Amino acid sequence: MLAIFQEYNAIKDNIASTLKASGYRNEYVARKIGLSPANFATKKQRGNWTEKELEKIVEVITEPNEDAEDAIMVEIMRSRKDDETISYDEYKKEIARWK
Repeated sequence: MLAIFQEYNAIKDNIASTLKASGYRNEYVARKIGLSPANFATKKQRGNWTEKELEKIVEVITEPNEDAEDAIMVEIMRSRKDDETISYDEYKKEIARWK
């Protein structure tokens, strides 16, 4: 459950760089999510997006844009770098116990 919050925070904290990676102009994204370009620029600078705004931004920039999708995935992976992992053999043993 904590991973969900970490992923959300990673996206929120890095949305400006993700927007840059998307190649979309701020004005375009602003209008698509229903903000004025000036308000969008201010929110981008301060990082004070609402959850709904972030959702809309991610939807706009990732739908046809693999570069932006990759940038988001990189931030998610970075947020998980300290997570505990298991080997493939350990995974197979765990799955075998479920059967």
